[in-house]
Amino acid sequence: MLGISEIAILLIVVVLVFGAKKLPELARSMGKSARILKSEAEAMKSRPAPSAETDAPRA
Repeated sequence: MLGISEIAILLIVVVLVFGAKKLPELARSMGKSARILKSEAEAMKSRPAPSAETDAPRA
């Protein structure tokens, strides 16, 4: 588990790497990606699982 000091160091490194002007754009794109991932995961859960009978090759 990360403590306060580790999180602060991580945030400083992120600001140094990406710059303060790029951070809102980066956060926005990460939020969109998270929403897409969540919706796709929910869609996969709602789909019925394929049965073994339909997947079996026919001879």
